Amino acid sequence: MVTIPPPAPRSEGAIGVETVGMTKRFGGFTALDDVSILVPPGGFHALLGENGAGKSTLVKCVMGFYAPTSGSVLIDGREAEIDGPKGAQGAGLGMVYQHFTLVPSLTGAENLVIARADAPAILDWKSERAKLAAFMERMPFRLDLDRPVAELAAGEKQKLEIVKQLALKARFLILDEPTSVLTPDEAEEVLGLLRGLCDAGALSVLMISHKFREVEAFARSFSVLRRGRLVGGGTVGAVSRDDMAAMMVGERSVRTLAARIGEPEAAHDVLRVEGVTATDVSGLRRIDIADLRVRRREIVGIAGVSGNGQKELADVLGGQIRATGGRVVVQGEPYRGSRAESRRHRVRFIPEEPLRNACAPRMSVSENLAFRAFDRRGEDIQARPTFWLDRRGMGRRAKDLIARFKVKTASSEAPIATLSGGNVQRAVLARELTDPVDLLIVVNPCFGLDFSAIAEIRNRIVAARNAGAAVLLISEDLDEILELSDRIVVMSEGRLVYETPAVTADSGTIGRHMAGHH
Repeated sequence: MVTIPPPAPRSEGAIGVETVGMTKRFGGFTALDDVSILVPPGGFHALLGENGAGKSTLVKCVMGFYAPTSGSVLIDGREAEIDGPKGAQGAGLGMVYQHFTLVPSLTGAENLVIARADAPAILDWKSERAKLAAFMERMPFRLDLDRPVAELAAGEKQKLEIVKQLALKARFLILDEPTSVLTPDEAEEVLGLLRGLCDAGALSVLMISHKFREVEAFARSFSVLRRGRLVGGGTVGAVSRDDMAAMMVGERSVRTLAARIGEPEAAHDVLRVEGVTATDVSGLRRIDIADLRVRRREIVGIAGVSGNGQKELADVLGGQIRATGGRVVVQGEPYRGSRAESRRHRVRFIPEEPLRNACAPRMSVSENLAFRAFDRRGEDIQARPTFWLDRRGMGRRAKDLIARFKVKTASSEAPIATLSGGNVQRAVLARELTDPVDLLIVVNPCFGLDFSAIAEIRNRIVAARNAGAAVLLISEDLDEILELSDRIVVMSEGRLVYETPAVTADSGTIGRHMAGHH
């Protein structure tokens, strides 16, 4: 095949990008199979699919991180060979990643300058500032480029990431879960401004997202990948949300969230956090929780932008760090997160990233499922202690839990690290929710999981609540908070700053408190 160099990027205006028969194999595994997608100039196209569907592989082929096994990329209708990220940049393609790539200690201006391939070794800052000022006059974003990135809010950092790509003359922008670190107002502002650039013909956008609400509000069209193949797509608004979900999961039924049954018991506080102060291991981040209560048969959702003390609160409740003041009370007794206390009060804790924080990765699925009861006689965690491991009993219990919680594993004796993220989470839920639970503490339970795993795990949480448990849900996904909670509390700068019943909650108001506008 004759290689045709990519067209020079337009000095102004959006470019169209098309993948034709894009295929990528890793050994015998086909990650991407004959995928053809068109994003026309000025288009705003959403790419949907479960984890492992091939979304990341597709955009990495477009951006030159991977060389496709077969297939091609067309830019403005002409075939182009993208020989790496620098080649993609030279062709007018840019990508904004889920996590920030800025240098925190440098200012916005410094980050913009060092991103350029032609940045001189010795900078003439007077000239550079003049160029940046002229450039920012054309941008829809208003940013203080003299502030260090470390001092910027998450929304400002995301805007700076986008401005950086536009400064690099990107006319086609790939967004990878762009709003995962933003408040609802910030997400609406950023995506609205990008949609405005598309409508003006200055930019084309391909957005990877799992949030149907954002897809419906900002995208014009969508495509769905499943197991590496293109299985559907269409015009946004012409296809229902349920139909989009069905395309993503295939023949499996799309589970809806189970209804909450019964009212929270107002007179029964299972968890009380009173005047608790603590700092993280670095000593830099501090929390001060004046009063937090979770009642029997209630889900209390803690909403907040990442880095506002949620992790430290979870670490105090999980016994990972000690409070410097105040007290945690469970079932009327002081609680410090020890294994003996959690057993006595039937407290279960499901941390973020369970493979790293709730499992021994090299140990088997069976052994990980036994952590709660391995030192008890029989399978009852309340039974008398024993000094002998009952391997046969552990195996029976593991097979039962694997079947009941639909954990997909080659064997109960396989290392738990060989499981997918969703199946690790199912295994942890099986271990934590099999026996009666009075208090369940859950942190970002669905982070990084696919559509079907999310539906199942959320239903397990609601089922625990309906069975009488008090549930504290700490999540950075506001949609998850709104969907699951009976009551919502906002955490900002280490404090609880706002509370509302879920039935009357307003996402805009919650978002403003998340952003620090108390």
